[in-house]
Amino acid sequence: MYAALDIGGTKIAGALVDDAGNVVHRAELPTPARESTPRMARAVDAVLDTLSAADAWGTVRGVGIASAGPVDTANGTVSPVNIPAWRDFPLVESVRAHPMLFTGLEPVLLGDAVAMAAAEHWLGAARGVDNALCMVVSTGVGGGYVLNGRLHPGPSGNAGHIGHISVGIDGPPCACGARGCVEGYASGTAIARYAVQAGWSPEPGAQASAAAVAASAREGDERALAAYDRSARALAAAIAGSATLLEIEVAVVGGGVAQAGETLFTPLRRHLRAFAMLDFVRGLEVRPAALARDAGLVGAAAAARQQFRETRGAASEALRGLSA
Repeated sequence: MYAALDIGGTKIAGALVDDAGNVVHRAELPTPARESTPRMARAVDAVLDTLSAADAWGTVRGVGIASAGPVDTANGTVSPVNIPAWRDFPLVESVRAHPMLFTGLEPVLLGDAVAMAAAEHWLGAARGVDNALCMVVSTGVGGGYVLNGRLHPGPSGNAGHIGHISVGIDGPPCACGARGCVEGYASGTAIARYAVQAGWSPEPGAQASAAAVAASAREGDERALAAYDRSARALAAAIAGSATLLEIEVAVVGGGVAQAGETLFTPLRRHLRAFAMLDFVRGLEVRPAALARDAGLVGAAAAARQQFRETRGAASEALRGLSA
């Protein structure tokens, strides 16, 4: 069994996940994102308290943590944009100190989009694919890479942060400080903002959201269709660029915006054909993500599972060396 945490701006989810990727026990609390640092840490501990009370806790062989970013996996710290209480917070150290964690159990930290990539490669739409980009397109845009059959988080754990690739050198300013970032065109917030600026408005009493824009697009509203087309074009440019650099075979797209289905994927595939022109990227395939709610938890568990297997393999090799 593997313990998994998925920490975001809205909720802190925890689970026990078995060796086949099944979530067998779950815990969840709202994220006290704007409260104090100790209050946030206590909320994480409370989720671990619930998990450790389960009978299966005694079989836990690893702990994985998926967190909103930026993250610094080298130092075990996190500074999530949507959790002001945490800046350079030593999350790994905090989790390691939980009284119910077994001695020697070292938590593994991942960014939430990298965790999604781990989950999709283990059990989802990228299963069996050696080279893939897995993306989360929601309030923000993030991603993670699988290269040569293995997760590739990079030195700090932020490789694949595709939302901050610039696809418009004179594009709109981004919160990160650059201009023309994918996130400024393709996120749910950007889709709704562009549609409103074009004259679209939601139904009376409803909020202006990407989901509401998608509903109008399905009814043929030209302004809503244009907002999704713009989003798809930015995503296609970034995906094609990644494929050109890294020879990605498959791009998996998930997150709230991807729930629009063919409203997003039809123009995305059309624009991708225009951007992916070189022979070695023309076969690039775009797939909807297969895992939804549990992707972060399953991905965190996948990382813990990989660490356990590698550690066990190293120990076995050492014993063979001693016996020789």
